[in-house]
Amino acid sequence: MKLEPTAIADVKLITPRRFADRRGHFSETWNRQKLADAGIASDFCQDNLSYSRPVGTVRGLHFQTPPFAQDKLVAVLAGRILDVAVDLRRGSPSYGRHAAVVLSAEAGAQLFIPKGFAHGFCTLEPDTTVFYKVSAPFAPANDTGLRWNDPVLAIGWPIREDQAVLSDRDRGLPGFGDFQTPFDYGKQG
Repeated sequence: MKLEPTAIADVKLITPRRFADRRGHFSETWNRQKLADAGIASDFCQDNLSYSRPVGTVRGLHFQTPPFAQDKLVAVLAGRILDVAVDLRRGSPSYGRHAAVVLSAEAGAQLFIPKGFAHGFCTLEPDTTVFYKVSAPFAPANDTGLRWNDPVLAIGWPIREDQAVLSDRDRGLPGFGDFQTPFDYGKQG
């Protein structure tokens, strides 16, 4: 596995090694020990699958608050997304900034997003399937988010606001200016 920092060092791009032949390819997509050796010691407890039919589907920016904050390991099984992580850790040198990478089934890279970040993505191809591991179970009372297109966050989404396909919930999320973070830099959530 190859690990690379993104625009925010704690958010890592992970590219599993592929073994290819005429039939296709094989990859080991997750290995607890190899990730721990690389400094990622998450105890993943749940796998999630998200399917989005249209291009321009935006999901997020989502996160769970402590004590159910989640590390995430995100991969694309079909299609392509712009995947975004926003730093919500009070005192962090990158507080309020984001890292954005394109993930695709073809390339096979994954994005590790630690606790204390909001996560969202926009589909770049139709019929996109996103798979991700999380380190805490879904907790409805702790599940929240921020508005995807908040101008303070200045995320360079690949679609216009009127093109975004959103859930009613995501459409009503608060802006960053109205947000009181429950996360502190250097502390696990």
